[in-house]
Amino acid sequence: MSSLHSNPAAMAELPTASQADDRAMAGAIARWFAHHARPLPWRLSPRDPWLSLMSEILLQQTQAARVAERFDAFATRFPSPSAMASRPVDDVLELWSGLGYYRRARLLHACAKAIVEHHRGRVPESPEALRALPGVGRYTAGAVASIVFGRRDPLVDGNVSRVLLRLHGIDQAVDDPGVQPWAWRRAESLAQVARNVPRFSEGIMELGAVVCTPKAPSCERCPLRTRCVAHQKGLVDRIPKPKSRMPRSPLSLTAIVVSDALGRVLLEQRPEGGLWGGLWQPPCVERDAAAPMGLAKSLVALGLHRFVRPRGSFRELTAMTSHRAVRVRVWRAMALEPPSASRARGRMARWYATDEIAELALGSIQRRMLE
Repeated sequence: MSSLHSNPAAMAELPTASQADDRAMAGAIARWFAHHARPLPWRLSPRDPWLSLMSEILLQQTQAARVAERFDAFATRFPSPSAMASRPVDDVLELWSGLGYYRRARLLHACAKAIVEHHRGRVPESPEALRALPGVGRYTAGAVASIVFGRRDPLVDGNVSRVLLRLHGIDQAVDDPGVQPWAWRRAESLAQVARNVPRFSEGIMELGAVVCTPKAPSCERCPLRTRCVAHQKGLVDRIPKPKSRMPRSPLSLTAIVVSDALGRVLLEQRPEGGLWGGLWQPPCVERDAAAPMGLAKSLVALGLHRFVRPRGSFRELTAMTSHRAVRVRVWRAMALEPPSASRARGRMARWYATDEIAELALGSIQRRMLE
């Protein structure tokens, strides 16, 4: 095993473990996983290729516990690629509501259609064919190819990178130059000598998720603790270094929650591309600024100024996305007459009763606007 390294330029020269050491480490991880794997709903025996692929896309940038709560609903409604491909994307968005990063829902739907159109409804086995599917990158392709089909293909996510950096005592951030190419080489070396590839591949991810955690790792439970340089040197809390963070740019929205005499609410559907693509919301004006637009100008911009009467004062909401600091000013208004859809800037806009809103695809911030 290597000693502590902190120079990114030296990554290409970093010594690797011998095949015998790699085989021992892969075996230790596989045995640990066999006894300590969490009972997650997509971990079927045998693994279902479509449900496994769907779970991996759901898990992108979302905690496993949140996905586990919703997975059975996805598996029931969309048990196969053809079942999803035959339904409109809004059905996927509706079920996705609350999971965040909604572009993944559209990619998952496109993935199902591609599998039906190009692979006769069967998830392909090779990582090359998998990577050609919408929403499937190198990690997801490696996960499905190795865990489902037993191919000796590597996978590297944040959990795997953290395990490898600590194991070798590399005092760098996961996103530092040279770290990811090195991590992929190390993961490939381990996968090549693992006796049980599916168990090893899923095991190294699980190890990073539940034992070798970012904070307060449980080193006493780790099957690699006697081989881990960071553990031996007391540097587990220091490795890996924090990722570099780009500042979030501001985004401000003025939302008008319009009700009519029947208690219905006017909602518009966002454009398919971009932030919250395809989700429903009250008519909104948004701009790249720290402060939302004023009420009067917003009503004019929305084409509602002649057809609604504002009620009460506004309330403010804040939210953080991966790249934006969002500020929302929410006003309520009563319709003087039913405004047509065209008065909401040409976006698809409709009146919805309260029970109908529950069936729409809304994100958490859109639900908060309507509360």
